[in-house]
Amino acid sequence: MHISKALASALLVASSVTTACASQQVSQFADSPRQLVLEDYFLGETAAYGVFEDRFGKVRRQFKVDITGTLDGDRLTLTEKFKYDDGERDTRIWEIDVLGGGAYRGTAGDVPGLAEGQVSGNAFNWKYKVDLKVGDSIWNVGFDDWMYLMDDDVLINRAYVTRYGIEIGQVTIAFRKPAGR
Repeated sequence: MHISKALASALLVASSVTTACASQQVSQFADSPRQLVLEDYFLGETAAYGVFEDRFGKVRRQFKVDITGTLDGDRLTLTEKFKYDDGERDTRIWEIDVLGGGAYRGTAGDVPGLAEGQVSGNAFNWKYKVDLKVGDSIWNVGFDDWMYLMDDDVLINRAYVTRYGIEIGQVTIAFRKPAGR
């Protein structure tokens, strides 16, 4: 079997990125001076700004998200209203169960199955699948989100997006709570 140098190089990069993500453990953040509690951080109003980059690093979409979080017992509901730079708008509503011990499980309308996550220190790792509209098709893609609480008001999210186990892009989002919350 003969493959081009470019394809071989791309496969090497994809495999090293996948290996890099897999080698990081949320527990390594346990001793952080900041402690992330999702239901505290996302309670009320939060604004977020993000970009989606394809696997070659080209920015394909930019967006803003207005998020409203409510807590009812051990269930955190996040209503996310997306405004994309091309004018498209979308809404996702997460229902997230607080399981204790830093564990979370949730679902949303475009998330088949369950999302599962774990907090340790200032970091949260959240894994799930999404039925993503791409043109006239629906792609089932995996998300491996890593969120880091930078200070009381700023949370940074880096998500690695895969399809059939191959990274197809990355999403970077900066969340910010309003001043004086």
